[in-house]
Amino acid sequence: MTGVLVIAASDSSGGAGLTRDVEVLAHFGCDVLCAVTAVTAQTDSQVTAIHVVPAPVVGAQISAAFATHRVGAIKIGMLANAATVHAVAQALPPRNLMPLVLDPVLTSSSGAVLLDAPGREALRSELLARTSLLTPNIPEAALLLGEEPANSLDEMQRQARALLDLGPAAVLMKGGHSQGDTAVDVLVSADGVRMFSAPRVAGTRRGTGCALASAIAAGIAQGLVLADACEQGKAYVTAMLRRG
Repeated sequence: MTGVLVIAASDSSGGAGLTRDVEVLAHFGCDVLCAVTAVTAQTDSQVTAIHVVPAPVVGAQISAAFATHRVGAIKIGMLANAATVHAVAQALPPRNLMPLVLDPVLTSSSGAVLLDAPGREALRSELLARTSLLTPNIPEAALLLGEEPANSLDEMQRQARALLDLGPAAVLMKGGHSQGDTAVDVLVSADGVRMFSAPRVAGTRRGTGCALASAIAAGIAQGLVLADACEQGKAYVTAMLRRG
């Protein structure tokens, strides 16, 4: 089976992070390799503790994963701080050698900081140019750009293009935080703009961002073109939300 390397944090509640990533990748029949960036204590309502794994250990995990198994794609989640961002950037192969899906985990649903300000700057300067697909939600895109959150589909497209100018090959701007009966995700790349729509599901569920990025990484690792992988991820998350 094709391997996907997940670089992310653990979540004691099982709702997000590595636990969610492994669940999704197993669903799509992928082997999972992992590099743990932090150990977090979380409930469904708050983050109570974070232990950041030393950056050299994160880099060593990545190197060991590449030495162990064929990797078809990389998925990155929580990175915690600038030292970890730097270690990850140093350990990764060039973008044209291996696709990378980066979910910019900046804060938790309860508001805890999961990537500090120096880490965000390091992510912009060291990782975005290495990224095949960046998958921010509306608040994350605003934080990365230093702007107010987008409040319309046109503004989502503009911010996605602004993020594209920072280096990633493509940006999938997620519309889960928008308003209306339809949740629209916007994919922007050199090939143009494509939108993925689904009826909005009432309620919320933790880990949807992790699930989407992992489902897309699975599709890419298994040979899907980017748009088809994004469509696969959208369908998976919509079904996940419907299950409640």
